[in-house]
Amino acid sequence: MVRSIPTWLRVAAFVFVLATALILLAPLFVVIGVSISESQFIAFPPNGLSLRWYQQVLSSNAYLGAGWISIQIALMVTVLATLIGGAAAVAIHRRQLIFSDLLATVFLSPLVLPTIIYAIGMLMFWSAAFGPVSPITLALSHTIIALPYVVRTTLAVLAESDPFLEEAARTMGANRLQRLSFVVVPQCIPGLAAGAFFAFNISFDEAVLSLFLRGPTLTTLPVQIYGQLEFSPDPSVAAVSSIMIALTVILIFVIDRMLGLTRFASA
Repeated sequence: MVRSIPTWLRVAAFVFVLATALILLAPLFVVIGVSISESQFIAFPPNGLSLRWYQQVLSSNAYLGAGWISIQIALMVTVLATLIGGAAAVAIHRRQLIFSDLLATVFLSPLVLPTIIYAIGMLMFWSAAFGPVSPITLALSHTIIALPYVVRTTLAVLAESDPFLEEAARTMGANRLQRLSFVVVPQCIPGLAAGAFFAFNISFDEAVLSLFLRGPTLTTLPVQIYGQLEFSPDPSVAAVSSIMIALTVILIFVIDRMLGLTRFASA
């Protein structure tokens, strides 16, 4: 006979979940509160309400230029990571290569490699082999650390896919390219979408690589925020952070409208 869960255990679980949610969300509310403060300094709770810092950010060439660079690089990373990671996931899932396990390890290895070590190594390698860094350098570096997320989400979807659909397409006369285009890729779409979402956010928010691989005309938004905090901190950094939070929420809303959060989360 299954015993009912004790009331004290339910209460303890509820308190634990609530405390965890508060710890996770409280910093976001503080950032948003600071961004609408009238004060010249970073302070919470805000002394009066004002949107002046948003106006300052949206009229700042430094923030807008850094934001545009970050968006461009994040879009390049999203495309590269989705194409490469999706193809790698299909190859690993089918296990048609004799080194499939090694390939999986290689594509997932950036998860355990410290970012700062990778950033130093990438800077030294690129400078010695190709010269000064460029947006391509940053895009390739971000793609490496974003690939594991695309590979994992796509593999998760392929693991739940119906293997007999491709066999049925083969029986109906579809060649390899047709089976890939009309059977395999459509089944991977939720995983690819989830991986693309992670790739974009990882690239857009990446600070360590961007800090080491920056140049005189190559400053991303996270690096601009760090510089502002270091030399002349004011609530404008909170306003930029709030805009970045809003961008993430918008992306989640778009994915919900296109795929549904249930399918997205199942990836």
